[in-house]
Amino acid sequence: MKMRRILSAFLATVLAGTMVMGTVALAAEEGSTPREETLYFSGQQWGTINDFNPLSSNSNNFAMSANTIARVIIWETLFMYNPLDASVNPLLGSEWSWDDDMTTLTVKLNEDAKWCDGSQVTAEDLAYSYECYKKYDTAVGGTYSPYIDAIEAVDDTTAAIKAVLNDDGKAANYIYVQSYLTQVYQMPKAYLETVEERNGGEADKIKADSMEDCIHSGPYAPYVNNDQKVIFQREDQYWGQAESMWGTLPVPKYLAHTIFKDNAAGDVALQQGEVDVSQQFTSNVQDLWEKDDLPISTWLDDAPYALPSQTPTAFFNCTKPGLDNATVRKAIAMAVDYNQIASSAMSNQTPSFEDFPRCVVAPAEALREAYIDYDALADLQFNGNDVDGANAILDEAGIVDTDGDGIREIDGTNLSFKAECPSGWSDWNASLEIVAAAGQNIGIDITTYFPETNTYYDDMTTHNFDICMWGGPAQGIMAPYDTAMFFLAGEYGDLEVDWNGNFGKFKSERADEILAAIPFETDEATLKGYYTELSEILLTEVPCFGLMYRPACFYTVNESVWTNYPAADDGRNIPPLDLTDGYGIAGLYELELVEE
Repeated sequence: MKMRRILSAFLATVLAGTMVMGTVALAAEEGSTPREETLYFSGQQWGTINDFNPLSSNSNNFAMSANTIARVIIWETLFMYNPLDASVNPLLGSEWSWDDDMTTLTVKLNEDAKWCDGSQVTAEDLAYSYECYKKYDTAVGGTYSPYIDAIEAVDDTTAAIKAVLNDDGKAANYIYVQSYLTQVYQMPKAYLETVEERNGGEADKIKADSMEDCIHSGPYAPYVNNDQKVIFQREDQYWGQAESMWGTLPVPKYLAHTIFKDNAAGDVALQQGEVDVSQQFTSNVQDLWEKDDLPISTWLDDAPYALPSQTPTAFFNCTKPGLDNATVRKAIAMAVDYNQIASSAMSNQTPSFEDFPRCVVAPAEALREAYIDYDALADLQFNGNDVDGANAILDEAGIVDTDGDGIREIDGTNLSFKAECPSGWSDWNASLEIVAAAGQNIGIDITTYFPETNTYYDDMTTHNFDICMWGGPAQGIMAPYDTAMFFLAGEYGDLEVDWNGNFGKFKSERADEILAAIPFETDEATLKGYYTELSEILLTEVPCFGLMYRPACFYTVNESVWTNYPAADDGRNIPPLDLTDGYGIAGLYELELVEE
């Protein structure tokens, strides 16, 4: 276990906060929590929480992030994913299994699982939760209804998840069905019926209900929510203290998040011991202990400091003249100096593409070993700053500068493009400046464009760009299928509004054939061949190219108040997911106060 740099405890009190929870007003003094009972976060909450409603599409609630790996602070999923070993760990559910023809996935519930009002978590609750997700046209319902027909209660503690079947009687996509286990929050039927009744059964009102009075199953409950601070209070009757689960309560009584103005303010609070766990990119994070001698550490002692999990990616709009040419796309990707991105944009908080060669699988060694034949891809790899090679393939293709203005042309039109990402995303902005510089080196005019975030979202999701940048899915239960879909799925490009991937509308019949075949294939050797072939398409056609690797969560901890955080070399197999996401929450049960 790594040697932690520990100073004397920093003890402080939380700024007073006032809010109304349902009909209970919390006075300022009640919103002040003892420092030695409170774990503080940064980088995950930017403004007041809108609601505690899993049916909502705009909760803005750091306790309810349910992307690749769901956060299980208040609401819980059936199981918890651990990216360190790709394991699916029990939570509300104790075990799961497919039937022989993989059309029904059966889930057994932990018989100790209770809602916070003491009532039993039942299979009927699971069935009604899914019915509401579908009935009220929620994001979860839209995502899963093409793949999950229904969830049925077999008995109180057994649920059958029925897959949508194709014409051959097989599950339309068993991978999506399995992802439901770790992605989707479960709610009690009785409480949902109360919410429906008080909103007159109107979908819009039900989805807008704040659910501040939520009957949930997780270890923490809403406590303070205002424009200065969010606090969750431990449920001391939490069912997870049963021996069948954690056997104890999480150590901190309160989880708190100050609403910081920006990353810089969060970094200052981290340095001062006012933040314990930071989910922020901190440039040159190693200086905090190497130069400033602060009791701060990261998952890894040395670069890249965090656990790489996803690939922020530059997408070419493959429908735009010039960018519809694979040679142009590959030349740009070859010429980009990725080592400069790593050093200047990421302060070396990313592994290199030599360490993790490009493919359609997330940067996880176990996954890549299982699904990628690197030898078959070796001659296709490009690691950057290959200006001579890029110029050579452009010249060979006859893509040259004919009028002497320094810009190559196709059919008499200059190759001139904009590369965009949101304004203020400093590491991404710096990365695209390096992409633009690469273009200049090979006779392609690339300028950067950094609009406001909402404008950028509109551009990206409606395919209204030349080159855009977005982060792929982090490793989760759907890996590596979801990553391959993100890069290459033709069905995403066909969407009128696309948040899923393939933003540049790339089309490959073979890639779509493989992606359609994967959900029906279980043979490991065949799957490895599929993912390797998809990687060949990615590296040959280059509809997009990764610029760096990043973690699912940045994870920097200050040990002036709390210690015994999960670390890479401690042998506990707890992932660096900020003690909140998936199996990362196991870290809350092992924290210790620093002794004075």
